[in-house]
Amino acid sequence: MKWMPLTEILVVSAGLVCGTAAQTPGNAQEPTATRSTTNPGPVILDWTPPALTQLSIGAAAKSSFTLDRTMLGVAAGMLSNSEAETRQAMNKLDGVSVHLLRFGATGIPDERAVNSIRDAYHLRGWKHLVSTTKAGGPVHDGMTDVWLVMDGANMRGAVVLAETPKSLTLVTVAGNLSPVDVLHLRGHFGIPRFDGDDFKEAK
Repeated sequence: MKWMPLTEILVVSAGLVCGTAAQTPGNAQEPTATRSTTNPGPVILDWTPPALTQLSIGAAAKSSFTLDRTMLGVAAGMLSNSEAETRQAMNKLDGVSVHLLRFGATGIPDERAVNSIRDAYHLRGWKHLVSTTKAGGPVHDGMTDVWLVMDGANMRGAVVLAETPKSLTLVTVAGNLSPVDVLHLRGHFGIPRFDGDDFKEAK
């Protein structure tokens, strides 16, 4: 894997056509065994990998919600002037879907299920970025994956998967975004305030 700052990766990815395009997730079935080579369709907010449902069964607490364009407009209007860039990014969104899972003292019961979630998005051929883990901490402490849904030089949405030893957050955003807009959404909708320079491009 080639290491580079996330800001550099985002700028480069905005100007390049992805080698493989996204597959439209039309239902809750597992993706096929091969990566999609079709043109990317719209990001479906209510689609999640089946493994997320499997993990939710063992969660001590869980919540899910979806915000449409109208709700997002109201939320953006409540931001202060100091968050103008965040407001601009939110105004580009057509919708956001958030799934939060919290686990007990034993933590996430099946790491294979989490990896299955990653595999589901990998098979769609979306641009994948992944964070490093915290030095000296558990293997998955603070790990964050980001998938950019690219259509040539345009971005149709993104998926953020944030994992800690006792929680899992999956956020899907849809809209006519620039990749840098994802950075401005940090700290909102359960997206962690990750350090952009901690990311590497996943192959």
